Amino acid sequence: MDMEVRDYELDCEQIVNNANYLHYMEHTRHKFCADAGLSFISMHNEGIDAVVRKIDIEYKTSLRGGESFLSCLRLERKGPRFIFHQDILKPDGELVAEAVVTVVVLKNGKLSRGDELAEVFAKYIG
Repeated sequence: MDMEVRDYELDCEQIVNNANYLHYMEHTRHKFCADAGLSFISMHNEGIDAVVRKIDIEYKTSLRGGESFLSCLRLERKGPRFIFHQDILKPDGELVAEAVVTVVVLKNGKLSRGDELAEVFAKYIG
């Protein structure tokens, strides 16, 4: 997903504040789900909520105002957990940040295996 740094995402050093990388990655996951046919609103209305359980992120270099970047993801499944491997790259391929995001699925407020999501994500799970 192509994205661009917005001025309000910068800190006093004129680099992207670390928390914004989590926003970029979340936006990418939500867009991925929507493109796969899963709307968070419709899932919630059906009693299904995908929630982040854990994020492990490593920052490699900084983005600055106005820079464009690519937000990428790869998906795998481990039992009831969906593992998103996410990278943020500069246009030249330089790695900016990498993360492993673990997501679990609640069905009617209780932990589930997430089979509904697995069915939709089947062609993406590697």
